[in-house]
Amino acid sequence: MRILFLSQILPYPPNAGPRVKSWYVFQHLARSSAEIYLVTFIRPEEKEYLPTVESLCRKVLAVPIKRSRKHDGVALIKSIFNGKPFLVERDNLDSMHSAVRDLVKQHDFDVIHTDQLSMAQFGWMAKNWQQIESPDRKSPYLIFDAHNATWTIVDRMRSHVLSIARPLISLEKKKIQKYEDWLITNFDHTLAVSEIDKTALLSLQPSNKELNEKISVIPIAIDTNQITPVKQTEQSLQILTVGSLHYPPNADGIRWFINNVFSLIIAKKTSAGLTIIGKNPPADFYESAAKYPGKILITGYVENLTPYFEKAALLVVPVLAGGGMRVRILEGFARQLPVVTTTIGLEGIAAIDGKEVIVKDNPRDMAEAIIFLLDNYEIAQKIALSGRELVVKKYDWQSVFSKLDQVYNQAKVI
Repeated sequence: MRILFLSQILPYPPNAGPRVKSWYVFQHLARSSAEIYLVTFIRPEEKEYLPTVESLCRKVLAVPIKRSRKHDGVALIKSIFNGKPFLVERDNLDSMHSAVRDLVKQHDFDVIHTDQLSMAQFGWMAKNWQQIESPDRKSPYLIFDAHNATWTIVDRMRSHVLSIARPLISLEKKKIQKYEDWLITNFDHTLAVSEIDKTALLSLQPSNKELNEKISVIPIAIDTNQITPVKQTEQSLQILTVGSLHYPPNADGIRWFINNVFSLIIAKKTSAGLTIIGKNPPADFYESAAKYPGKILITGYVENLTPYFEKAALLVVPVLAGGGMRVRILEGFARQLPVVTTTIGLEGIAAIDGKEVIVKDNPRDMAEAIIFLLDNYEIAQKIALSGRELVVKKYDWQSVFSKLDQVYNQAKVI
């Protein structure tokens, strides 16, 4: 089987949710006899990781991309007038169209796997180009790997932005709903990471009962043989949070935690500390940290998280908006660290509040729960052990992706 895999980011290293999902899908496909041809956007800092990805592929085409306010502004204006979602128009680059078109001219593909919303446009074009180039061949099987129901993420963001921006957010939500509606109808199969996301996608066409069979839930999975329990310090009072801080829902959640939860914790537990890890921390994080001298450490991007997990008493994943699954929760479980999150943060993960995880949405409730865990090491460790058992059983990549095999088997018979 020859697979064309279209990715918005280089799938390696697996240091953020989308990469984790894509990397383990990639490894799973590479285990088969499939020939993988990858076309991906690439940023300058990702180039050093290309050889690792190339080792799994027959061919890799890396298309440079660089975000800028000017480019985003132009894309926003275009999207207002052409009806496309901004998130799609932003990545609608001629260089990517050319790379995909040239590859399709050279090879026929059995499956075109489009990873995330903005890459679907290139997958659809690739299918059409292949039908033109090879009209006598069977049409390629087209997969939309949605990760999330993106319209729900944008919908939740609306309440967390300035009122002046809300009309644009509402417009973007409607355009994404229309676009995702079209994708799940016209692509051969759609992948979602949770039942919640599948339900949100199906809600776009509530009367179309046939769509249910065209959407499969394949959760994010991790390698629990590689991500193993850490040796914690029993006396630790350090709270850890990790996230890609250029992603607004992550930054907003941590901002909420600093200003509304940590302030309550430090008032009662003066020796507690907070470590914030993630690329591109916003300037206001440093301003907030200055209010608590010596208590909040902001590291920026860290390649090796293990030392920080070892020093932490618990992991907090404060999510107020977003969709899909939080891979950091799975990693916290795998590291056998107590995890505290919100109801939205736990969406898509079959963990039980009070058993494998602690879930609190109110600042005071979350602060009190964290203080309790800091004061009760044995109880915290019991929760951490249950979390580890859960992730090994339900979210290890070697067991999860049997469902992906079923989807690819459909491509062989259609």
